[in-house]
Amino acid sequence: MLGLKLPTDPRWVNIAEKNLDDILIDHAWCEQKAASTAVSLIVSFPEFTELVQEMTELIHEEMSHFKMVHDKILERGFELGRDRKDMYVIELLKFFPKGGSRITQMVHRLLYAALIEARSCERFKLLSEQLEDKELRLFYKKLMISEANHYTMFLNFARKYGDRKEVDQKWNDLLTYEAKIMQSLSKEGLIHG
Repeated sequence: MLGLKLPTDPRWVNIAEKNLDDILIDHAWCEQKAASTAVSLIVSFPEFTELVQEMTELIHEEMSHFKMVHDKILERGFELGRDRKDMYVIELLKFFPKGGSRITQMVHRLLYAALIEARSCERFKLLSEQLEDKELRLFYKKLMISEANHYTMFLNFARKYGDRKEVDQKWNDLLTYEAKIMQSLSKEGLIHG
């Protein structure tokens, strides 16, 4: 369904389970960044009314997820801590060349967002199925569904605003590139790492 070309090694959950504080903290920051991405899309492309409306809803949803994760952090006696660089996203954002038309820039940003949501969805699915902590398994199952919806929303917007054939080729190329990134990651207890 997600189209990812390299599934996460299921052993990643073992790393995550040993570092639940890191997973939860990283997850909280991922939710905050997702909300920031939606704000940035509104600011950059205000003339696309349907996009603005959907991003407005997304901001509320992502910040509610941030609060849910932050509450879990506090319940478990951890604290949010500072944000860390997300090497996955840093590498991913190198794929498309800078510049081009506004539509091209928007399509690229929508494709990046779709892929980040797809990978998050895949990771949440693994957590929901394999964590020993039953409460967190249920927590991640609920969030996995949201991430899947976000992934399809971003991809559908890219296809709506860009040339469908070109967008699908870019999406396929981006998926191939992302698989190479994933080969060097998945060794840390982070949502994308």
